[in-house]
Amino acid sequence: MADELELLRRANPVPVDGPHYGDGPLDHNAERHLDRLMHERPPTAPRRRTRLAWGLAASAVVAALVSALLFTGQTTAPAAAAPRPLIVRADSTPVPMARLAERAEQAASADSPALRKGTHVQSWSLAMSDREPPVTLPQETIVRWNADDSHTELVVATDPRHPGRPVLTDEDGEPRLVDDGHVLSNQTYPPSWSDAPPQSPPPHDAAALHDYLEEAERAFLADHTKPLSTAELLDATKILLDNWTLGPRESAALADLLADAEGLRPVGQVTDRLGRRGQAYVYDGEDSRRMLIMDAADGSVLGLEQTFTRDDPPFGVKAGDVMTYSAWMR
Repeated sequence: MADELELLRRANPVPVDGPHYGDGPLDHNAERHLDRLMHERPPTAPRRRTRLAWGLAASAVVAALVSALLFTGQTTAPAAAAPRPLIVRADSTPVPMARLAERAEQAASADSPALRKGTHVQSWSLAMSDREPPVTLPQETIVRWNADDSHTELVVATDPRHPGRPVLTDEDGEPRLVDDGHVLSNQTYPPSWSDAPPQSPPPHDAAALHDYLEEAERAFLADHTKPLSTAELLDATKILLDNWTLGPRESAALADLLADAEGLRPVGQVTDRLGRRGQAYVYDGEDSRRMLIMDAADGSVLGLEQTFTRDDPPFGVKAGDVMTYSAWMR
């Protein structure tokens, strides 16, 4: 098996240090290498073994590459299947957050989507260990609430960037491959009710929404006496969107609130991981950068990306690696 793994490493059309690794289509050179991988016999391998190895390559190449990352002891290898950080279009014009708040107000109408409890989110999170290279775990979560205050939560392993390909998961505590669409959990929870954030409905006034988010984030804060920092405000926004699908009024209130967030600056247009165009707003923290992506037409939040800003060799993490990413849908 060692011989076959070495052949796969040398023939790999998407090497770990290549620009197309883990994200985006193969370039023409990589496609030619893949075609050779699938159809040519390596000259140094016995004919019978080669036929078996390459006959399985189409379905096993991902597994072989992941195995190589996980078990060769290369503690500084890049995260398997990790998305690259989103890139701002150089020719785009940044849109101030206050302008998005105005557009969200204008988008509100009698037939516009209303605030709804529940969420539909595609997420990527980095699993790290000091013993193995980090791996990125993509999954999709749909939470729906019923009239009796019960709710269902469906979680599947899937990566929309690579439809049909095997997906990494740590469902059993160890990174492994599962089929695209594999159900990680499907649970129904009994009726429950709370008047505390984030279970209670969010207000559509910026000042009241700030207090709401502060209370929602408070459980995660070591010091409850300090006002929310911009990083904490963005973390609280994620909590909000993981529980609620906002309507235009709530989106306008959120944009109005974020317009005054210290250090959160508009940087221009990006295309998110679901192919949607949005305006990006960046906050640089001590150890990480947070990028909020918002729909320029109606001010709704599309996604939130957090990337490392410094290397962490013991965990195989480099500056620029994506720590977490969430893409919310209606």
